[in-house]
Amino acid sequence: METNKTGKRFSDADKVAILRRHLLEKEPISKICDELSLQPTQFYLWQKTFFENGAAAFQARPRGEPIKDRRIAQLENQDRHDGSWAST
Repeated sequence: METNKTGKRFSDADKVAILRRHLLEKEPISKICDELSLQPTQFYLWQKTFFENGAAAFQARPRGEPIKDRRIAQLENQDRHDGSWAST
């Protein structure tokens, strides 16, 4: 979880709610950041992460396979394709 300059921690659900305020309700980022004592750079980082991982919301999950196990498999596969996977 990320903290703001007052030490408040934001859960993943909080981050999505904060992003929603800007993206759907059209609230200015400056207003949201001032209200929450949040650095705009942190907001933009959350937004970047949100969009980079958005496709995962639309991926079909095989029944019975825990999300964590699927994510590990995805990262291992990505590492292998990047050539950075060390064979043992």
